[in-house]
Amino acid sequence: MKNKFIYIATTVLSIALTGCSKDFLHQTPTDVVAAEDLEKAVNQDPSLLTGNVAGLYSTMLITGTGGVGSHSDFGQKGYDIFSDMLVGDMALLGVNYGHYRDLAQLTAPKDFTSNTTYAPWRYYYRIIFSANTVIDALGGTDSAPTEAGARHIMGQAKAMRAYAYFYLANLYSPKGYGTGAEKILPIYKDTKVPNQPLSSSEEVFALIESDLKDAITLLDDFNRTSKDQINKYVAKGLLAYALSARGSQSDLQEVITITNDVLTNGGHPLTTRNQVVAKLSGTTLLNPESGFNDVSTPSWIWGVDLTQEIGLNLISWWGQIDIYTYSYAYVGDRKAIDKALYESLSVTDIRKGQFSSTDLVPHNKFFAPARTLGGTRYATMDYIYMRADEMVLLNAEAKAKLNRDSEARTELKKLLTLRLDNVSYLDDLSGEALKNEIYKQTRIELWGEGKSYLSMKRNKLNVKRGANHLFFVDQTFQFDADELTFDVPQAEVLNNPNLYN
Repeated sequence: MKNKFIYIATTVLSIALTGCSKDFLHQTPTDVVAAEDLEKAVNQDPSLLTGNVAGLYSTMLITGTGGVGSHSDFGQKGYDIFSDMLVGDMALLGVNYGHYRDLAQLTAPKDFTSNTTYAPWRYYYRIIFSANTVIDALGGTDSAPTEAGARHIMGQAKAMRAYAYFYLANLYSPKGYGTGAEKILPIYKDTKVPNQPLSSSEEVFALIESDLKDAITLLDDFNRTSKDQINKYVAKGLLAYALSARGSQSDLQEVITITNDVLTNGGHPLTTRNQVVAKLSGTTLLNPESGFNDVSTPSWIWGVDLTQEIGLNLISWWGQIDIYTYSYAYVGDRKAIDKALYESLSVTDIRKGQFSSTDLVPHNKFFAPARTLGGTRYATMDYIYMRADEMVLLNAEAKAKLNRDSEARTELKKLLTLRLDNVSYLDDLSGEALKNEIYKQTRIELWGEGKSYLSMKRNKLNVKRGANHLFFVDQTFQFDADELTFDVPQAEVLNNPNLYN
């Protein structure tokens, strides 16, 4: 759909209503509708909140939503790069312009004064505050709207709140879920409470689970008009990630049920061989369905259609990753797959062809369709947030953790038969070897999509940096090392007197 941008009009409202702590906010803003007035109006017409929900989605992709004004501050895909660099699967090959240097050097996570540490916190709490604005206007967290439009808006808002808390819990908690007792984040269920102390990971994940299960129910009959909107299958995918991260036996059983449902009923087949990697005759692209650049790709469960009217160019995920877009990757600050991870790919694995064999940059995975070096000025290629292949990997992982090895192998084969000429080697894998293979395949399949960090945290595995990193070559880090998890930022510490109460 190219009619996306009601977004631009609604973004101003969305951002004006957002923030990290109450000290950053006007309780009754003078340039937007006050919360009490909005609630009164919504009681008469719930559709008035449609713009607020559109603003939530636009916050995910516009620049500056992390509040720092840097060229790495452009919403969810910006933090996908953050996490891929922290886990080490994405190697930074140049620092000519300084972007991501402190991530590659692993100094930002330990520096609570760093803008790099602050930006994700600011961004996700913006999402939470905006979601709470919508939820408050519909009667609050415990309300149960009955009118279809109100139910659908409430479901999307609750899912977005859960999404934000889930990413915060990974980026700012060393062990992710951990034991459940660790104090990790302030919880805000409405816009009216004062600054809150840190809640435990058990409490945070309980809210995530509750919000997503509510969203699934509320969105049961919601027929979205574009893939940027959360429907029940997106909410189920998010819930699968959250339950996998918490990882109890019952959670893992539920992950299997949920992912089976998404794969069976969600209408999203797996990404095909032709969609995974460019096929070239000289410089001519033979399979235009490749490039991970089109939200209409059937396997995409959640993503957004970017248009020239949005105006993304230098400051965008495409600008940072794609050498065919006129921006940082093109002029030298390239990002590549970790060399050791690349070398672990079988020669018969078609995904090896996603990367240049010389600099390991993803020339043939992510690219502007014209494929002219630096030739694409505006990012009209689309953003991907979730695809069906992730559900297969989560399903196989859960089965392996439950010691259902045969079923895990069968599940993994569904994906790998589309990537490898021969998958018979899987028949010899069981126990830890099978779990490790699923982890490796998750890193390979989803490289550059911001999912490897989440996998590292929930599997509690250490990471080793390969030979093509600028810093810490061949060094190993524990999954919960200080270098891999952000500190609560200084702005929150200074402005939230209740934080450590």
